[in-house]
Amino acid sequence: MSTTPAKLERPARRYLSEDFSVTTWEALEPFFQELEGRELPDADALRRWFQDRSELESVLSEDMAWRYIRMTTDTADEEATARYNEFVQQISPNMAPYGDRLNRKGLDHPNLEEIKAEGYAIMLRGMRKDVEIFREENIPLQTEIQTETQKYGQLTGAMTVEHDGQELTLQQAGVLLQRTDRALREEVYHKIQGRRIQDKEPLDELYNKLIGLRHQVAQNAGFTNFRDYMFTAMGRFDYTPEDAFAFHEAIAEEVVPLFSDLMNMRKEALDLDSLRPWDKAVDPSGKPPLKPFEGGEDLLTKTTTVFRKLNPYLGERLEIMRNMEHLDLVSRKGKSPGGYNYPLMEIGVPFIFMNATSTVRDMVTLLHEGGHAVHSFLVRELELVDFKSTPSEVAELASMSMELLTMDYWDEYFADEEELRRAKRNHLEDLIFTLPWVATIDQFQHWIYENPDHTVEERLENWNRIFDRFADQATDWSDLQEHKDYLWQKQLHLYQVPFYYIEYGFAQLGAVAVWKNYKENPEKGLQGYLDALKLGYTKSIPEVYAAAGIKFDFSREYIRELMQFVRQELAKL
Repeated sequence: MSTTPAKLERPARRYLSEDFSVTTWEALEPFFQELEGRELPDADALRRWFQDRSELESVLSEDMAWRYIRMTTDTADEEATARYNEFVQQISPNMAPYGDRLNRKGLDHPNLEEIKAEGYAIMLRGMRKDVEIFREENIPLQTEIQTETQKYGQLTGAMTVEHDGQELTLQQAGVLLQRTDRALREEVYHKIQGRRIQDKEPLDELYNKLIGLRHQVAQNAGFTNFRDYMFTAMGRFDYTPEDAFAFHEAIAEEVVPLFSDLMNMRKEALDLDSLRPWDKAVDPSGKPPLKPFEGGEDLLTKTTTVFRKLNPYLGERLEIMRNMEHLDLVSRKGKSPGGYNYPLMEIGVPFIFMNATSTVRDMVTLLHEGGHAVHSFLVRELELVDFKSTPSEVAELASMSMELLTMDYWDEYFADEEELRRAKRNHLEDLIFTLPWVATIDQFQHWIYENPDHTVEERLENWNRIFDRFADQATDWSDLQEHKDYLWQKQLHLYQVPFYYIEYGFAQLGAVAVWKNYKENPEKGLQGYLDALKLGYTKSIPEVYAAAGIKFDFSREYIRELMQFVRQELAKL
């Protein structure tokens, strides 16, 4: 019998009262004032000060999280949007100057070097970085940016198409692209892309505005461009823009040819004269779409079982989330697009949001977000909120590795051996397809922010140049130029979390290496993965990867080695 609790309670508070909740800035400010003015006579007092600050930040982070969650689960809920805006426009801007002064207070303390506890060195280098880039004049700009980015979710969340008398979200319509009826696929493809094109101008205008605001933030902070600012702001201590360019080159040389080979094999298997964009999701052997689950509840039940088989602890974490209603899985009109795992920093039980319909991609999305969720649980007991806030290169290692580590148990979704084989093969092929797309989006962002004054026409020209560099050589885009021109607009990261994308590429490589270790020694491979995640952000990225028994390496040679392993696994299927 399991001793896992049905629900988890938040830890007892030591600084704030148990009944404290976030209301207005006026009610919050006294806590910031107290932290700023507190006497800290020795190292013990300083460490307690860091802990109290962390408690306040975790409460604020969790309140903000719930406002975001409620807004994205129903973009038409005006009250939810207003509450989110209240935090962004009234609380965050007032917190920012205090955050800078508190950073300086901690960094300037004469007993700082006496705190030798695990994780402080990593946190302090992040604080020094924050002090370096903080500018008072950027506070209103960052508030405006946060407000503007919501418009992307509102625009795309409202996109639907009509098919067979039904109104479908674009995610729901996308499922039809797996049908074996090619005429139907073409019809649905044009409906989806046509609906996106309807809003190309407001999405262009929104992006133009965001580029301008972000460039101004960078210049105010003394940077030449927003790319350089973001490499500092995101704490990229372990690699440079030049390393990113080397990654692009390696993907172009080592992965794109494999990508093209797979697309040519698809074209031959489908017996097509011309492979079109609507031919890329259908099963190449002409079989109907795989359907790994029936509805959100079935998806969650099966995924929980898969996690439990991999390791009982993992399945129990999803059960806790189910019991606490920390999941919203199914696509519906009015939801923001995409999926996320939102850490809830005080209670330590995250929230998973996604837009499931019935596809293998949806199944993998829950496995992916479930990996993030497990990570949240594993860092729950760390001392400070900063230690739990892992860089995305580590966060995405948690999620992408989980996709691969669970593959031995996908028979929960597919009782038929042939369907199971198809699902595994599709996933490994998708892994190969993902790396060129990551390189495309990342290189596009470098160009965007190196050239902030570009015109829309120049943007389209350079998008196509970059897209073509990483595209397969089999797909025929004849008569679809406008659709190709605006493919980038579907990538929410460009609008909402700029420069958060190359991490998927680095982490995908890391995940393949974790899986390779697991295939060679399951117990040791899985334990290394869990040990790495437990570190949170108390070690550097290379050190966390090393704890998992892998390298933080994106050289051409390493990518070739990992792709050869994937090729071998594909050959077995």
